[in-house]
Amino acid sequence: MMEDKNELEEIQEQDTEPMEASAEVGMEAAEETESAAAEPETEVEATAEPEVTEKPKIQEMGNAMDYSDSMRSLSRGDLVDGVVVHIDREGVLVDVGTKSEGIIPPGELSNQHVESPEDVVKVGETIHVYVMETENEHGNPVLSKKRADFGKAWERVEQAFEDGKTLMAMVTDRVKGGLQVDLGIRGFVPGSHVGGGNVKSLERYVGQSLPLKVIEVDRERRKVVLSHRLAMEEQRGKQRTETMASLAEGQIREGVVRRITDYGAFVDLGGIDGLLHISEMSWSRITHPSTAVKVGQKLNVMILRLDPKSERVSLGIRQILPDPWAEIEDKYRIGDVVKGKVTRLVMSGAFVQLDEGIEAIIPNSELSHKRVKRPEEVVSVGDEVEIKIIDIRPEERRMTLSLRQLQEVKERKDFESYKPRDDFDSRMTLGHLIGDKLQNLVANGKAADEETEPEAVEAAEDGGEEVGAEAVTVEEAPAETAEEVAETEIVEEVTVAEVVVEAPPAKEPKKPAKKSKKKSE
Repeated sequence: MMEDKNELEEIQEQDTEPMEASAEVGMEAAEETESAAAEPETEVEATAEPEVTEKPKIQEMGNAMDYSDSMRSLSRGDLVDGVVVHIDREGVLVDVGTKSEGIIPPGELSNQHVESPEDVVKVGETIHVYVMETENEHGNPVLSKKRADFGKAWERVEQAFEDGKTLMAMVTDRVKGGLQVDLGIRGFVPGSHVGGGNVKSLERYVGQSLPLKVIEVDRERRKVVLSHRLAMEEQRGKQRTETMASLAEGQIREGVVRRITDYGAFVDLGGIDGLLHISEMSWSRITHPSTAVKVGQKLNVMILRLDPKSERVSLGIRQILPDPWAEIEDKYRIGDVVKGKVTRLVMSGAFVQLDEGIEAIIPNSELSHKRVKRPEEVVSVGDEVEIKIIDIRPEERRMTLSLRQLQEVKERKDFESYKPRDDFDSRMTLGHLIGDKLQNLVANGKAADEETEPEAVEAAEDGGEEVGAEAVTVEEAPAETAEEVAETEIVEEVTVAEVVVEAPPAKEPKKPAKKSKKKSE
């Protein structure tokens, strides 16, 4: 209780002190007014005039002091923000909060050559500037945007190096060993850190804006080394995770062909590459993937198989193309004759591609009438052939063709076109060619015999031996004459390998006939 009373007394004393002070002030003011009232009126008027004239001066001084206090004081090397108020050929005027606008000379706007200041800054734009001089001969601060950007760029690069962030920079030149980029400061990208690290032509990157990772920075030596490859790997890693989460078997996705091998093509689906095997590119057989797709080509593919653990994706194109075997029975029938091109040869036969892209086989047994060991004996790759369909199995995706059966049909037609008339004997003999001539020869031979027979009888009556000799002579003469005539006429009519005309057999002369001949001599 005692403590509370003491506190209350102290509060009352504090409250009374201001009141007493105010009372004392009021008494002093009253005394001053009373003394002033006792003085003559003329003195009051004389003293009142100077007070009226001195008040504006005091106010002006106060305002001037207040305005000077609000002005910013600059020092050499400061980095400040300002607003562009005017642009002309002599430079750019910037309000930085001083009594005079600062000026940026044209050479201090950018570290690159510019044709007009408007290409760098605009009136009303807030920019970051570096104080080169606090005042020039005209009293204006001299500023530099280029140096402010340079210092700010170093801070940005150092911060990106510490945080592991990715920066975007424009490639300005191809230099020895790599690329030169503009980050506000000059940076270097080694050739081994461009793209995948195996880029042969670096010139194509000049003028492009690339994502880069800072791998080395030294401000004192003004050295900055960056990597495009690490930035791309990080970017693709993020895309790979997102893409794998969105993929599903049976989806149709758009991709870009990145590279081609002998067994297929790798397609970029957005951070992850899928394999498009050569067997899944088309319903027809393809000799090499480069005949079906090209590097950089955009295409739609179907997700056939997906393995999230190993991040492997199998793709296909033919699954989204029309299946030619689905309507095969409507387009082809057994017994139809079609044309095709021989695409490949195997031990069992030859494969032929038809117009619809369907590949059918000609077995060795259907290539020829003769026994065929290898299809190369009859056809070659690239041959255009006409074949006959002998079997179709759509469920097995198989069609069998025959070259032999079509040849049989052609031979039968050729035979029928040359078949003789029904009233004509189809057997052609030598008699058909020279029968008439032979008949004439035989008739001539008989006539000669009839003429010689009476003479031979008379001679036989005179002497048997002489008749024999004369008979030989008579019989041989017609035979020689017949042979000469036959040979001459046969050569004129037709060409015959050999014509033999047999004359009537001559009687062998008897030995005693020779003796009778000697006696007659």
